[in-house]
Amino acid sequence: MLSQVRAIAETMVTSPEHAKARTAIIDIGSNSVRLVVYDGPRRIPFILFNEKVMAGLGASLGKTGRIEPDAMERGLRAVGRFGHLCKEMDVQEVRCVATAAVRDAENGDEFIQRAEALGLSVELLTGAQEAIAAAHGVLSGIPGANGIVGDLGGGSLELARIKDGGVHETISLPLGVLRLPEIRAKGAGALERCVKKMIAKAGWAAEADLPFYLVGGSWRALARFDMELMHFPLPVVHQYEMPAARAEQLTRIISHVDKARFKEIPQITGTRIPTLPDAAALLSVVVRQLKSSRLIVSAYGLREGLLFGDLPPDIQAHDPLLVAAEAEGEAQARFTGHGDMIERWIAPLFLEDGSAWRRIRRAACLLADVGWRANPDFRSERGVEIALHSNWVGINASERAMLAQALHSNFGGGLSSPPGIDGLAPPQAIKRATLWGLAIRLGQRLSGGVEGPLLASRLEMIGDVLELRLRGVDVDLFGEAVERRQRQLAQAMGVKYRMAW
Repeated sequence: MLSQVRAIAETMVTSPEHAKARTAIIDIGSNSVRLVVYDGPRRIPFILFNEKVMAGLGASLGKTGRIEPDAMERGLRAVGRFGHLCKEMDVQEVRCVATAAVRDAENGDEFIQRAEALGLSVELLTGAQEAIAAAHGVLSGIPGANGIVGDLGGGSLELARIKDGGVHETISLPLGVLRLPEIRAKGAGALERCVKKMIAKAGWAAEADLPFYLVGGSWRALARFDMELMHFPLPVVHQYEMPAARAEQLTRIISHVDKARFKEIPQITGTRIPTLPDAAALLSVVVRQLKSSRLIVSAYGLREGLLFGDLPPDIQAHDPLLVAAEAEGEAQARFTGHGDMIERWIAPLFLEDGSAWRRIRRAACLLADVGWRANPDFRSERGVEIALHSNWVGINASERAMLAQALHSNFGGGLSSPPGIDGLAPPQAIKRATLWGLAIRLGQRLSGGVEGPLLASRLEMIGDVLELRLRGVDVDLFGEAVERRQRQLAQAMGVKYRMAW
């Protein structure tokens, strides 16, 4: 049995190798100019700072072919501020990239020259490079993603086929949200004809019935609106799913919604609201042309893809959820390595868990000590908050619910469930996560959070009896509190229990 546990553990790679230096990306897009500063594990770095300026570099591109003077000045002021902030934050690696607006504008070279005069080297991405970066972003945040990535920006739409962990066919089309009003003004059906013609001209022959992964601020805002309409209980857009037909429905709904209604949704910024009708119309047309099966939102896109693409394959292969959970757990735990020890200790009880459940169970163990600083009356709430609302990727809504339940039970919630999670995961998943939490809680009490008692003990099922066995020399680690938690776990499992040595 122990050999099985070890074999399974070795397949769940974490190893949060930290970056050698703080990094930043300045993303000069058609709508916005953004700075994001990163630190922490290379595979899934933490965001230290995030700021955007809606410069609108591509706002007049369809009419004039140029970046307008006011937009250029706004963009350059943002670039100058961001470059200065990077120096103040001791950022060692700054990557400054420009996309469709600067690429296509007649005076794009002028923008680059003036930006470089501020001390920054600007990398002008081709449409193919932009598509590959967006696809890498999806693969970074949704390992195993298999379908078509669509990255909608202000000046262009990039499509990329992803499968088997790689990026395959890509195309870049001049269909950004800032260009769509001019196309749609030509009449009903104009956008459909335009998209169909562009896809055919590009030689794109995508398979039907594949998921379509949504990247870009306007499409994410559209998804947030749908979350509001559907009363979705989790305010996390990453990996939110919709049927493909929902795009056409949202197009009709938005055409009858007052702008004030959108302003009631805090996650949708005022600058995104005007783009929603065109973004919905384009999404409806694209998924119809591609014959997509469903829509999946990715919070990760170009910037995260640039970071991911620079990683060696062995680091890319690490599980982003487990890397982040280990880093968070180690930062907040009382003793280092505690989560890994707990996971190995409880694993013999759950050998029948499949790979998907094993990784969520491991994440719960890695986070098993994040609530100890909280007021004891609110530790379970602390665990639920971390599970549901932290910036995890590589985890869907159902898995977040399981993680929340496990931490809730671990921190004293017992057999009860946090409000709302019953709508996110099936009952059998919630029940399983409850058992994980109670087993973790037993290990926490027995060990006090240190290694020795876990190494000196074994927890396993012997027939229909949950047995906790200690070496004779360590028998005094048994106590009323330990027995109480073992009894609670056994009752939840529907078995008997005993202590042995």
